[in-house]
Amino acid sequence: MNELPNKKEIKQCYESFFDVFNEILSNIENKLKSVVKLNSKPTFKTRIKSFPSYYKKVLRLKANEAVNTSDLIVLTDMMGIRIVCAFLEDLGIVQKQIEEAFDVKEVEKKGAQQSFREFGYESLHILVAIPKECMPKDKNVKLPENTVCEIQIRTILQDAWAEVEHELIYKSEFNPFDKPLRRKLASINASLTLADMIFQEIRDYQNKLQVELGTRRNTFYEKADVLTSDNENKKTDNDFFAMSEALTESGSIDDLVLKALHEHNIGNFSKAIQIYTAIIESNPKPNNIILSVIYKHRGMAYFAQSEYDLALLDFKSSVENDPKCFRSLYYEGIVYSVKNMDKEAIEAFTDSLSIDSFQSHVYYRRGLAYYNLGDYNNSLADVKNAINLGLEDDDLLSLRAKLMKKFDMSM
Repeated sequence: MNELPNKKEIKQCYESFFDVFNEILSNIENKLKSVVKLNSKPTFKTRIKSFPSYYKKVLRLKANEAVNTSDLIVLTDMMGIRIVCAFLEDLGIVQKQIEEAFDVKEVEKKGAQQSFREFGYESLHILVAIPKECMPKDKNVKLPENTVCEIQIRTILQDAWAEVEHELIYKSEFNPFDKPLRRKLASINASLTLADMIFQEIRDYQNKLQVELGTRRNTFYEKADVLTSDNENKKTDNDFFAMSEALTESGSIDDLVLKALHEHNIGNFSKAIQIYTAIIESNPKPNNIILSVIYKHRGMAYFAQSEYDLALLDFKSSVENDPKCFRSLYYEGIVYSVKNMDKEAIEAFTDSLSIDSFQSHVYYRRGLAYYNLGDYNNSLADVKNAINLGLEDDDLLSLRAKLMKKFDMSM
């Protein structure tokens, strides 16, 4: 029979490493913060396993082994860092980033084996070796070679459930055998899991929407650049798309917007305009903010078809529904510039800047309009503002060079 372990000696040995553990955890946390890159900001939590929990686990794991109480008995979860993320998709991203930056010893997904009738927290656990650069500064400190740090990755909702479960069940050593209680706990866990999935679906939709919006906006600006950047070489695109079959799209406004943006981005402007129009004319009517956005999008589609008067009407309707929509005012200015109405363009650009004065590209376009009118002082002031805000493209530098010549100034 093995000699019983000496609790006092084990405690003294374990607690003598607390300062070392704290230093290592701080170093690993700093490394993780430099490695983990997400669109949403994760939360980092660190903890050293308390001695009562440590000792209980030592007794359980070492029950049939001889224990040397003068040496540190290594457990895999003595040091822990938890990374709490906003979305389910973040878990895999963080795992990959950790695997690329650390020496990973083990990966385990807790709760993956549970059936839908069971309750319990889900969490991704990764054991990593202690990086050399994260070791304590005191070189005399010797850690066992198999010492690891446990990194847990969870969503916010997974973490909330784990905290409650720990207090309600694990910490109190209570196992709810009563079936109604088990059903309630299973229901709560299922609801949290479903909420995580819904949050991720919303996130996926937003990401897809942003891609479509970005593509659509870039296409608009590219055409605007061709038509307004150089008055000596302006082109007018008179190619119109024929109206397609009657609108048969159905679904929520979100679905329709996404379909319209997709049609817009692939060049099917007539189809996009049909869907935008269906949203505007829907019953019940969307609220003013949504209408402002849809009018703005439809105006951009009209602009792509060189239907500048219709585009202008839509941009004005967008501003009527949302007077703070500085982008629609900016787009108004672009249309006026294309129509050689530089005074009106300057008014629209000025109105846009009065709402958001940090739009470098708006200063550039207003400066170009001033230049066309021969107001070189205001043009140069706008060029300087655009440069000060970080805009550095060929069109801006070209306008600046022209102004320097007008003022007979050297570059």
